Amino acid sequence: QVQLVESGGGLVQAGGSLRLSCAASGLPFRNYHMGWFRQAPEKEREFVLAVHRNNGRTYSADSVKGRFTVSRDNAKNTVYLQMNSLKPEDTAVYYCAATTNVVFTTALYYNYWGQGTQVTVSS
Repeated sequence: QVQLVESGGGLVQAGGSLRLSCAASGLPFRNYHMGWFRQAPEKEREFVLAVHRNNGRTYSADSVKGRFTVSRDNAKNTVYLQMNSLKPEDTAVYYCAATTNVVFTTALYYNYWGQGTQVTVSS
């Protein structure tokens, strides 16, 4: 059974930082590209960042460039999302996801999803 379990969400003031983790089990982690998406209330789920399964290359949405970074530790089957300079508009439920497809930015192509973790940024 595949599981992706996010942690690290919470309430933070604008300008602050949070680090999300996503622990994967039940799948060959090294074979999957890993992505982070977010969904704010009454909005569609949107791509945030992704990291390639082999070369560690990362792909970022324009809205988070320069503020958020993604990394992975294949030995721990874990992917991380470091969020700095947080803004109120970053408030959302953040999801990690796994895909074997190279279309990293589209939720449709992801095979597995976590349950999400809430991030709230106060102004």
